[in-house]
Amino acid sequence: MQQYIPDFNSWGKPKHECGICGIFGHEDAAKLTYFGLYALQHRGQESAGIVAGNGERIAIHKDMGLVPEVFSERILQRLSGHLAVGHVRYSTTGESNIINTQPFMVTHKGEPLVVAHNGNLVNSIDLRRHLEAKGSIFQTTMDSEIVLHLLARTMEMGIERAIKESFACIRGAYSLLLMTRDTMIAVRDPNGFRPLCLGRLDNGGWVVASETCALDLIEARYERDIEPGEVVVIDKDGPRSIFPWPPHRKSFCIFEHVYFARPDSDVFGINVYQTRKRMGEILAREAKIEADFVMPFPDSGNYAAIGYSQASGIPLEMGMIRNHYVGRTFIQPTQSMRDFSVRVKLNPVRHLLKDKRVIIVEDSIIRGTTGRSRIRSLRNVGAREIHMLVSCPPTAHACYYGIDFPSSSELIAATHSIEGIRDYLGLDSLSYLSLDGMVEATGLDRNSFCLACFDGKYPISPDKSFNKDALGGCGC
Repeated sequence: MQQYIPDFNSWGKPKHECGICGIFGHEDAAKLTYFGLYALQHRGQESAGIVAGNGERIAIHKDMGLVPEVFSERILQRLSGHLAVGHVRYSTTGESNIINTQPFMVTHKGEPLVVAHNGNLVNSIDLRRHLEAKGSIFQTTMDSEIVLHLLARTMEMGIERAIKESFACIRGAYSLLLMTRDTMIAVRDPNGFRPLCLGRLDNGGWVVASETCALDLIEARYERDIEPGEVVVIDKDGPRSIFPWPPHRKSFCIFEHVYFARPDSDVFGINVYQTRKRMGEILAREAKIEADFVMPFPDSGNYAAIGYSQASGIPLEMGMIRNHYVGRTFIQPTQSMRDFSVRVKLNPVRHLLKDKRVIIVEDSIIRGTTGRSRIRSLRNVGAREIHMLVSCPPTAHACYYGIDFPSSSELIAATHSIEGIRDYLGLDSLSYLSLDGMVEATGLDRNSFCLACFDGKYPISPDKSFNKDALGGCGC
């Protein structure tokens, strides 16, 4: 019987990056890391892994699949110790393959060294060529492995000096966790592209995670964000911070607030739910449309749709119903079952939509393939007018910092005008949130963010030899 695994993200949404979580100072460190990764599952659904240790023995388990598929109670019991580091992955580029799963662990001169990485290095090809010329042998296609090779060459200086020397030649986005036999180290790049936070457990142990929702699940207290350019070393004496590099301009990825992060998280010091709701409120100010009701395509547009509805006074309805029980494997549908891949996940409410003027609030349009099929399904059940509002500006430029935005030629906003996108999707009207409106919704100033996927102004230019399709990203 032929089967296939539908890639929901390939229908028009960017893939998430990765998620990392680490625990220091708790006897059930691996189990707490498991639950932290469970909360971060939205950041990566291809593979998961945990390394755990007790100062003498270190064990690792990782595999393809979702967190509860990769780990069982028996496996977690084997991952004993007070220290653990975990990772969930989506590949931005390169193969989705067991060899590229994280965390990566090597033994150098009898000492273990572990890395779990969220981000993308923009000079990875040049670094790899340099290291190979010096005799390094790579086992994966991931740029995270470069970090291990660089550290191994300088470990005799001590871990803190090794980090300072190794990362001085690395360019790009990295929020990562390192682990030695008895120490956990969090490192965030000087621009702060990807989020990373520090939490405290009731027993006095410490947590580092990509988002605060991971702290909430394991009942850890949020202490603070790890600062751009900060290295936090956590050992038996607790955490201490060093800032090995000169300060840089902040370049927080604003797409974390548009789409990636969980709405119950605080990211870059801002609540994601409230930011998305404000995006909808500002859309109501910028795009006034007469309609019978507002609706999202669940779940991505939910919170901006709430904001738009409340600000405009137009009722909110759920015109599309999501199937929350969609598995990862399906029987292949017949050719006659058009748009099966869309309808298996979302189905329109026929009697609600018939003869109605509808406003759809979406968080983004990447390739446009998803939206086109969904709009057609609304037309087929009798919607009279369909208007779409997008709670970010047109996404017209590729990302080099850990998001699976395809090359610009594959982004519909790079090849079509707004009117052209409207016609391609089959809409009566299409409006995007302005760049200023999107930034206003966060409450921070424009200089705090990387906006490159919208305006093409890259905080760090990739090396001329950089090719997104030539080398896998960090595991993101």
